[in-house]
Amino acid sequence: MTTVRRAGERYSGGDLAAGIESLHAFSFGRHYDPDNVRFGALLACNEERLAPGAGFDEHPHSHTEIVTWVVEGELTHRDSAGHATVVRPGDVQRLSSAGGVRHVERNDANVPLVFVQMWLAPLEPGGEPSYEIVRGIADSTPYALQAGAMLHVRRPAAGERTAVPDGAFVYVHVVRGRIRLGEVELGPGDAARITDAEGLEMAAVDAAEVLLWEMAAR
Repeated sequence: MTTVRRAGERYSGGDLAAGIESLHAFSFGRHYDPDNVRFGALLACNEERLAPGAGFDEHPHSHTEIVTWVVEGELTHRDSAGHATVVRPGDVQRLSSAGGVRHVERNDANVPLVFVQMWLAPLEPGGEPSYEIVRGIADSTPYALQAGAMLHVRRPAAGERTAVPDGAFVYVHVVRGRIRLGEVELGPGDAARITDAEGLEMAAVDAAEVLLWEMAAR
């Protein structure tokens, strides 16, 4: 079964006066919908827009796998485990908050920053925090998490067809461009939630960038 959620259906959050605009695909903060809390292991898929100099001051996380994908600009990351990095388009950043970690996320550049941040529930709570950044991940290279989940980054050219991974739960998020999934066309910010995916394909209407989560049943 496939359920489509359009970009315009996301919950609006953030703090515009502070240069922060947030768009949430799932219940988040003051926006609560008991029928839209999670999908498989995925707890959040947030599009964040930060003006130059804006950002999120130090704040805590625990028992969450946090994966960040920069769309444009540069994200400065610092955490209480001593990591300090700049994340750029094409990089996959993972922060496993485990038993607890604090971090800062800022736009220290002089151009706007847009990134997609996804939170997933780990298979087991607790443990020690860990951090990883993969620079310039190649197209279709899977990235596995300790959450029974795997991220696939796809960048199909116009007219190109590509397989959707089979899985108990598959989440498709369009970053840019347009794709066709079955009879449905999806554009930037649109998402599809697929249960029991098997033998599906997507076709690029024009050049696209798509994040796909393949998640096991729990």
